[in-house]
Amino acid sequence: MTTPAQTSSPTHATIPARVDPYRVDGSQITDPPRSFRGKLRFLGPGMITSAAVVGSGELLTATTLGAQVGFMLLWLVLVSTFLKVWVQIELARWSISTGRVAIDGYDDVPPRILRRGWISWLVLLMFLQFFIGQAGVISASAFAFSSLLPIGPDPYSLLSIGAWVAILVVIAVGIHVVNRYAVVENISTVLVLVVTAFAILMLFLLNGTEFAWGVGDLADGMRFEIAAGSAGVALAMFGMTGVGAGETTAYTYWVVEKGYAAWTGVNDGSQAWIDRARGWISVMKVDVWVSWLIYTCSTAAFYMLGAAVLHPQGIVPEGNQVMVTISSIFDSTVGTWGGVVFLTGAGLALFKTILANVPSLGRQVGHTLAVFGAYDWSDQAARDRWQRVIMIVLPVGWGLLGTLVSSPLTLVVIAGILNAIFLIGAAIATLYLAHVQTDPAIRDGRPTSVMLWISAVAIILVGVSGLVTSL
Repeated sequence: MTTPAQTSSPTHATIPARVDPYRVDGSQITDPPRSFRGKLRFLGPGMITSAAVVGSGELLTATTLGAQVGFMLLWLVLVSTFLKVWVQIELARWSISTGRVAIDGYDDVPPRILRRGWISWLVLLMFLQFFIGQAGVISASAFAFSSLLPIGPDPYSLLSIGAWVAILVVIAVGIHVVNRYAVVENISTVLVLVVTAFAILMLFLLNGTEFAWGVGDLADGMRFEIAAGSAGVALAMFGMTGVGAGETTAYTYWVVEKGYAAWTGVNDGSQAWIDRARGWISVMKVDVWVSWLIYTCSTAAFYMLGAAVLHPQGIVPEGNQVMVTISSIFDSTVGTWGGVVFLTGAGLALFKTILANVPSLGRQVGHTLAVFGAYDWSDQAARDRWQRVIMIVLPVGWGLLGTLVSSPLTLVVIAGILNAIFLIGAAIATLYLAHVQTDPAIRDGRPTSVMLWISAVAIILVGVSGLVTSL
């Protein structure tokens, strides 16, 4: 006999704010929606992931690679984003079934070093990658807005860039001071849809200019070749496009805070629990694939902009010049409004990444500090205090570093290589947790298992290659 809570239907698309989503105790048990339309109502974590994904890697690295090699590596965009999804799904499956999040799981993976899992030490090291990458993103976003509305006579002066960085930092801190999942999801959803529409619009505007592209260009981009001399940038693009280690890790926090784990309840070995778990995991997979479609379209659009506009002219801009160069070309081919729209969209795309990563990385940093004994993660009040402080410190630190460094692309490429290394740990941890801690009753069949291993092995190989290259 089941309790009323076990047979109740979903009434809210997100777990109530007053409930601690990290305390899975059976009080929030809810049956999952069964229809596809019903599942769409409970999407959201993937939109936050998309907001974090579509930013620096797409606008700077992917566009630069397109400028360097043309349409030849368009296939890499699809492969990069598609392969990483399987690790993301499996780690989220474990999270929903156990009610735990990635940083917790990473600490379980042997061997242990000084009483901590080796990946916990790796995550601690990756704070550097988080810091470098987001500093590059916020300075590039400030550069775009400063180009449109300079503060002072020179839009590219330290005064104007620094002032815009300060404005963006204040906005980011102000939005996240409430530290609520629903706020992050709603803002991310709106910005992701706007930026994706912007990227696709810019791409199709080219068809009325001398830089028009066609089916033949798309066919050239799907020949599975790598141009000589482009391996380094291609490696960085694989590390930065699609879900990276940071986004894969953060996704487990979002599926828990959305309510998937609490609605599933504690694993009591019953068939009712298995049915609920498989149902909410099914919702999660729809969420993942919808977000994959969105950020893959955006990434491909930015890559094609570089391939169609810059490559034929032999222009391979660096750093902020990516935005300035493409903006000037739109300005001359479709009119002044085209350049303005591009810079506005580019700045918004980059700032959207900051808005998504402040809470995402805030949770990862805060949880890692808790793992190393700074405070008790299960104490909701202490957890909230730490997250609020971290979500102030992070954007302020990013802004200071981003203002002082002149080339965001350099920061992004370095972060991409470090991210590839972090992916090794995340892939190994996912394989371990999926086979050791995830209940066999809620795993999918052999095809999914095969794709998980292909995904993990590819990620590990790229990570190893990134480590060798960086050394």
